[in-house]
Amino acid sequence: MSGNMGMEQLIPIVNKLQDAFTQLGVHMQLDLPQIAVVGGQSAGKSSVLENFVGKDFLPRGSGIVTRRPLILQLINGQAEFGEFLHCKGKKFTDFDEIRKEIEGETDRITGSNKGISNIPINLRVYSPNVLNLTLIDLPGLTKVPIGDQPADIEAQIKAMIFQFIKKETCLILAVTPANTDLANSDALKLAKEVDPQGIRTIGVITKLDLMDDGTDARDILENKLLPLRRGYIGVVNRSQKDIEGRKDIVAALAAERKFFLSHPSYRHIADRLGTPYLQRTLNQQLTNHIRDTLPGLRDKLQKQMLTLEKDVEQYKHFRPDDPSIKTKAMLQMIQQLQSDFERTIEGSGSALVNTNELSGGAKINRIFHERLRFEIVKMSCDEKELRREISFAIRNIHGIRVGLFTPDMAFEAIVKKQIAQLKEPVLKCVDLVVQELSHVVRICTDKMSRYPRLRDETERIITTHIRQREQYCKEQLLLLIDFELAYMNTNHEDFIGFANAQNKSENASKTGTRAIGNQVIRKGHMCIQNLGIMKGGSRPYWFVLTSESISWYKDEDEKEKKYMLPLDGLKLRDIEQGFMSRRHTFALFNPEGRNVYKDYKQLELSCESVDDVDSWKASFLRAGVYPEKDSSTANGDEGEGQESTEDHETSSLDPQLERQVETIRNLVDSYMKIVTKTTRDMVPKALMMMIINNAKDFINGELLAHLYANADQSQMMEESPEEAAKREEMLRMYHACKEALRIIGDVSMATVSTPVPPPVKNDWLSSGLDNPRLSPPSPGGPRKVVPQQQGSLGGVGGGGPPGGIRGPHPPAGRPAPAIPNRPGGAPPLPQGRPSGQALPAPLIPSRR
Repeated sequence: MSGNMGMEQLIPIVNKLQDAFTQLGVHMQLDLPQIAVVGGQSAGKSSVLENFVGKDFLPRGSGIVTRRPLILQLINGQAEFGEFLHCKGKKFTDFDEIRKEIEGETDRITGSNKGISNIPINLRVYSPNVLNLTLIDLPGLTKVPIGDQPADIEAQIKAMIFQFIKKETCLILAVTPANTDLANSDALKLAKEVDPQGIRTIGVITKLDLMDDGTDARDILENKLLPLRRGYIGVVNRSQKDIEGRKDIVAALAAERKFFLSHPSYRHIADRLGTPYLQRTLNQQLTNHIRDTLPGLRDKLQKQMLTLEKDVEQYKHFRPDDPSIKTKAMLQMIQQLQSDFERTIEGSGSALVNTNELSGGAKINRIFHERLRFEIVKMSCDEKELRREISFAIRNIHGIRVGLFTPDMAFEAIVKKQIAQLKEPVLKCVDLVVQELSHVVRICTDKMSRYPRLRDETERIITTHIRQREQYCKEQLLLLIDFELAYMNTNHEDFIGFANAQNKSENASKTGTRAIGNQVIRKGHMCIQNLGIMKGGSRPYWFVLTSESISWYKDEDEKEKKYMLPLDGLKLRDIEQGFMSRRHTFALFNPEGRNVYKDYKQLELSCESVDDVDSWKASFLRAGVYPEKDSSTANGDEGEGQESTEDHETSSLDPQLERQVETIRNLVDSYMKIVTKTTRDMVPKALMMMIINNAKDFINGELLAHLYANADQSQMMEESPEEAAKREEMLRMYHACKEALRIIGDVSMATVSTPVPPPVKNDWLSSGLDNPRLSPPSPGGPRKVVPQQQGSLGGVGGGGPPGGIRGPHPPAGRPAPAIPNRPGGAPPLPQGRPSGQALPAPLIPSRR
């Protein structure tokens, strides 16, 4: 019996849990086991609930009466009264008062215009005539908005109902009036959407006394028409006339009993029909259900408690009026900032690692090595232009004399012009690094959001410091370039020297590509913009760039290669963003005007963002594919015309001049390699020393002093109002969790461990609900299976057995089903071949 006692205690426990949360005003994401009542607008949901209580206490009328969920906790007790959670302690002994209170409370939240709200009303009814049950009365489904109801009222109500019934822990009481076609039942359709297996759905058929003469619901109630695993239970409620004539509910229950006992179609199952039986079944189902879900609930609470524990730790000793706590908090936050900043720059295995994009140190690293390189190369790579400059320089330096040797001065003039161009990319690099550092500072100070003033002040101090350093660093880097301009070190060991330059120009090896073995430089997705849609243009391909070619594949497993394009002689150009396109595009083309890909003059590639494009371009640079310089050539033919006369003037006239140009070109190339190599090496070092490490030292060493000097402590440590509210909420959650765990702890968990025998697996007629044509059975069809059917239902409304079955053994009257003992319910059996006796043949009704 003790087991039994335990069982009876389970429902009140869940009620206590529900209270613990509601009382502390915590919206806890815990799905407590409960029964939700769903049905069409006048299916009789309210009557069923009132019959349970034996009193009239629910609002009635036309239109949507229930406009907020009503959580109704029925508690078996000596006295008879109700109480609401929103006016705690006030006992309502007059049930008419309860109705008025429900109406008033509904209007308080939803207004009187028939709108709906999903904030529940909690009502608790104590009575000697009830079994412990927790039910949620939900609004009936409506099709047409009335009054000031919003046009999407149906969708709103559906959403609200789903919010409750989609939870695994919610049993669904699907109420359908017998005088409508079951196949079109709103309640069953809803239930089927969230519970396709029918594991948590209990059918209730109301208004059995209103069916046309000569028709009955016997097939439904015997669970043959649209079988539910837990079967259907029929009830007869009072008619509207009875209610208006104040027919009391005790009499109504007696009338209901009499109706079933005297009706020829229901007599044989009368002990499985009626409100009292429904109440017992629900109590049993809910208890079983709670028993199965409590251990999981407990685990969930414990997890939640653990997560809260960490957060609450910092609040536990919090006394807003204690100044020492504020000083301590401030120091802790600055320490946190120091370590966060360091970690973000140095990289770390901490929880701060950003998994969505490069940030902090990693991004700065990329600016140093990819972006700087890219900016430098982008700056100077127009051959033609350079050669023109060299030829003018040579001739201008010779002046009127004809020189025999290539003068150094021409070389210097050109190199200086090239070196001076380095200033722009170097400064841009500083800007990018500073921008990223400011971003890091912002992210790190965000943790101080509890104290908005402290956060703003800290961010201001650090950013100001970084800005000052930025100026200083730029001056130093420009100085570095001035050093390069001041003296051309032609004795540098990497410098090619005059003789080699001449040889090189003799061999005029035109291929400017460096042999570095065919290594993979980059992989990633891009779209090919100039393929027509029909040829698969808009879908992204997976590109693999190596030092010699670019290939693309259908997708990243690289199984299906679409094409491979050698990079030799290709160049890169930007393409204006299309009028409609949001993608950023660049193209590979051959400067000699040959087709690049099939019969396309250029291959247009597009990425999601400018950053992606830039970083692809940087990768192409590494593979030796350079951007074209925008010169007048780009403007088509008239440019070409002028160009060619100029060309004529420079090149073809004088083979010696041409050789000199080539030689100086090689010298310039070699010397610039040395300069850019030095620059690429020194810029990151300078930035690290003058800005990044300096900022770190500043944060570690001087930030606190600045904070103390700048502002009044107590003002800076004022909490933000959101923070105070958050703290309250946290502590509330924490205590609610604690309380809930204490409540669950009171249950002897022994009651929890016995597994409930799996319900009869009645694979729902897969098409039944979607195809109303199948609902009327063919005459004589199902009647043949009656004996087997009743055997299979074990004398229960087809469901999880009420009463006796607590142990694992099924009652003797019921053959042990073959498969359904597997935990988690049986797998659906092949249709039409029931194994054992457990399954009614589900296909009979559809034979025609």
